[in-house]
Amino acid sequence: MDTRYLQTFREVAKWNSFTRAAEVLGYAQSSVTTQIQNLETEFGVTLFERWGRKIRLTHAGEVLLEYSEQLLAILDETKAILSEQAELAGTLTVGTVESLAAFYLPPFLQKFRQEQPRMRISLHPGICHDLRLGVKEGRYDFAFVLDWLQDHPELTNLNLGEEKLVVVAAPTNPLAQKEKIEAHDFSGANWIFTEAGCSYRSIMEAVLRDAGATIVTSFEFGSLEAIKQCVAYDLGIALVPYIAVAEEVKNGSLVILPFSHPDVRVYRQLVYHKKKWMPQALLRFLEILTAGESGEKRLLAKEVR
Repeated sequence: MDTRYLQTFREVAKWNSFTRAAEVLGYAQSSVTTQIQNLETEFGVTLFERWGRKIRLTHAGEVLLEYSEQLLAILDETKAILSEQAELAGTLTVGTVESLAAFYLPPFLQKFRQEQPRMRISLHPGICHDLRLGVKEGRYDFAFVLDWLQDHPELTNLNLGEEKLVVVAAPTNPLAQKEKIEAHDFSGANWIFTEAGCSYRSIMEAVLRDAGATIVTSFEFGSLEAIKQCVAYDLGIALVPYIAVAEEVKNGSLVILPFSHPDVRVYRQLVYHKKKWMPQALLRFLEILTAGESGEKRLLAKEVR
């Protein structure tokens, strides 16, 4: 059996669509249909059934999908091991929030690149929920998130330390003149928020609601640079990681408001699947991130539970 048939089957099952699977795989739709038919002939079962205008897995299809995931994972692991035996090369696919990609990861990436020049790291930005889902679905080897500490039955979360969050404003903003600010003082203030689903935005909104503060969202951006620029022009205030605005605070284009709250806390976390095979390149990258700790055993000892 051609293992590509199993890969095609997995994509059709993922999207519940022959057309979408063909687009993702770069095949003609007729090729996808033929491959699925060949699988059905091979096993003597029907793998998909029509449900209105859509398709869905039959019971036999669900069983094959489970075994296909295991077989394809073993094949990927075998290829990786053989590749490592020759020379460390390949790609690590990493999901990450923007602030960590821009202001935290570069020195670690530089050191890793110096040690493993043939390894390629592909960074994919996203919000925490989507990044965790990507790890769970196998789209990322691992992910970096800024989030509260939490446990997931299928994922390992390594706590890399707390990341300071600050509320910033333009120096001319009236709130910048206050000596101390409580959550209720933000009532009616114009907020420039990160996109919906961002963990620290959700935390801040919950704190404001609990304080009875009226939340006014002036702008919403997926880009930290856009947020900083709008705040600098006094279009609103924003909650951001300190590392993302340290330079602007230093040069005076932004000021940190005197606000703190015990619930407004997030942690840098590295997330990977508990069942993921750990190649040497990935283990080395984890060692670099965790200040020289060596070996998977010591890394897992820091798992957030």
